[in-house]
Amino acid sequence: MDTIHEAPGAWKLLSIWGKIGLQSFGGGATTTLLIQRNFIDIHHWMTMEDFTQYWNLCVFTPGINLVALTILIGRKLAGTRGIIASLVGLLLPSAFITCLLTAGFQLIQSNHYVQAMLRGIIPATAGVMLLVGLNFSFPSIKQAYQEGLISLGASVLIILACAFAIIVFQLSVIPVLFAAAVIGMLVFTSWRVKHIVEQGTVLEEKEQPVHD
Repeated sequence: MDTIHEAPGAWKLLSIWGKIGLQSFGGGATTTLLIQRNFIDIHHWMTMEDFTQYWNLCVFTPGINLVALTILIGRKLAGTRGIIASLVGLLLPSAFITCLLTAGFQLIQSNHYVQAMLRGIIPATAGVMLLVGLNFSFPSIKQAYQEGLISLGASVLIILACAFAIIVFQLSVIPVLFAAAVIGMLVFTSWRVKHIVEQGTVLEEKEQPVHD
């Protein structure tokens, strides 16, 4: 079981998000992986389940998902000051570097070495995206496995169906997400309730006094 450490202050959050902003090369997948490693693996301020719940909430809201995620994490760990520190740390360094690179790219975009570097970044980013996707799916797969093979099979089928609908049929993400949410509600509610009832029964049995 993951141990949640004491929450940091605003200055600590500013420092960590600043480092994330300076290392966020490769797009959203890289930033997401850095957030997971800093807040879950290194400092243990969140669990992967917490992170997945926050990300799912961000997916269902309009706007930039990473900004919404930054706000949620900042608020969870340090309140209003955490929100401000997190946003400043993430956005200012990356925005400054992006402006410099954009201004200088016009001078070097036709260089053969630069073009070769850009071609190499694409598969690297794809690998990072795959790792992030596996991190997201692990808590759901683990929970489904604990609920039984039927629940596990249903989870895998939903994952594959969503990927197939977006990649092959090129459907919009919004209807796919809503369809997956409705299917999940219909399919998993009975298993979730049963799992909670079973856990409660086990706890009650453990708490009962043992008579000689």
